Amino acid sequence: MAKPIIAFQGERGAFSEEAAYQLLGRGIRVLACESFADAFRSAATGKATHCLVPIENTLAGSVYENYDLLLKNHLHIVGEVNLRVVHNLIAFPETTRRNLRQVYSHPVALAQCARFFSRHPRLERVPFYDTAGSVKMLAERRLPGAAAIASRVAADAYGARVLLAHLEDHPQNFTRFLLLSRAAATSKTANKVSIVFSTRNVPGALFKCLSVFALRDLDLSKMESRPLRGRPWEYFFYLDFMGNLRQAAVRNALSHLREVTHFLRVLGCYPSAPRSKSRW
Repeated sequence: MAKPIIAFQGERGAFSEEAAYQLLGRGIRVLACESFADAFRSAATGKATHCLVPIENTLAGSVYENYDLLLKNHLHIVGEVNLRVVHNLIAFPETTRRNLRQVYSHPVALAQCARFFSRHPRLERVPFYDTAGSVKMLAERRLPGAAAIASRVAADAYGARVLLAHLEDHPQNFTRFLLLSRAAATSKTANKVSIVFSTRNVPGALFKCLSVFALRDLDLSKMESRPLRGRPWEYFFYLDFMGNLRQAAVRNALSHLREVTHFLRVLGCYPSAPRSKSRW
């Protein structure tokens, strides 16, 4: 069988690529895309078999752009993975810890390593468009005294070395990624369902929607709202809950929900990722 092609946003070595290997192993091909929209488009058009996109981070919160793209694209969630984000100081032979002067990375990654920089005040923080992209740039320019903060996969991708690992301030830094494909798949091991719905902006409307799950003892694990464009103060509600579409309680809950909503779409039914714990 042909290897699955996984599209992701970022340069080779991005945390999304690391997440793809964690979820699917090394027997895959990866396709780096400039934007999240490009990654979704690659899966939707068949250029890739799947795309893998971040949906939330335990420190930074939800990735709103990807919630909106879930609605715009007719792709199905078929899996998820929680990646422990480890920030590494990465350099080439021209740079050692002794002559290090500049550190490049995405602004969010730099901010998540504040304690490292407070311990090394002589180091200049240089914002860059991408974590893995900063390693790629150093591979091309070979700047002496310059390093990057990125994933270990980025170091491997560009033939660099890790000078120091675990630069991040907070050990409980996880990003949840969704695996999407054109075809829906509901296995017996699937235990999580994601949906999106909208309802009228009237008193009690959202309570009625959520009560269909409470009445059947279905556990809600995540809820997010996004504006319904063109209809001020109305929203799409994205909901994750534990269950399988083959279960009668789940089918009855969704049938009940259709009666009290304007719009309802099942985004996917898939195995939930283990709740990883930090080793720190």
